[in-house]
Amino acid sequence: MPINRRVARFNKAVANHFVGPVLSRMPGFGKVHHRGRKSGRAFTTPVKLFRRGEDIVITLPYGPGSDWVKNVLAAGGCEITTRGRRIAVTDPVVFTDDGTTRMPALTRRILSRVDAHQFLSLTPVAARSAATG
Repeated sequence: MPINRRVARFNKAVANHFVGPVLSRMPGFGKVHHRGRKSGRAFTTPVKLFRRGEDIVITLPYGPGSDWVKNVLAAGGCEITTRGRRIAVTDPVVFTDDGTTRMPALTRRILSRVDAHQFLSLTPVAARSAATG
C-alpha cells in the first residue's frame, strides 16, 4: 500500500512549498511542471526521479492517483526541472516494478519500506526526436 493520502495532502498543502525549491536542485530530485486538467492552472510538484536509459522515471510513493500524475497522463507529457535544467518530456507510462527495474539501491530500499512499487516513465522530447529522425 502506498503512503497514506493524508500525508500526500499535507505535503501538497504545506511541505512541498518549503522543501520543493531545495530538493529540486539536488541529484535524484526534480520538479514536474504541469497544468491542471480541469482548471488549466500551472502547477509545480517536487519529485524523486532517476534515469533509466534515455527515459526519466519518477517514483510514485502515493500511487498513480495523485492529481499531478493524472494531469501529466491527460496532457501526454510535461516539463521536468532537474539539476537546474528544464526538460520537455512526453509519452508518460505508469508501470509497476517487478523487481527488475534498474534504479538506485537506496531508492529501492526506501520505496520497499513504504510498499511503493509504481513509477511514471517519461521520454525526453530530444531523445524521442533523435530516435525517430
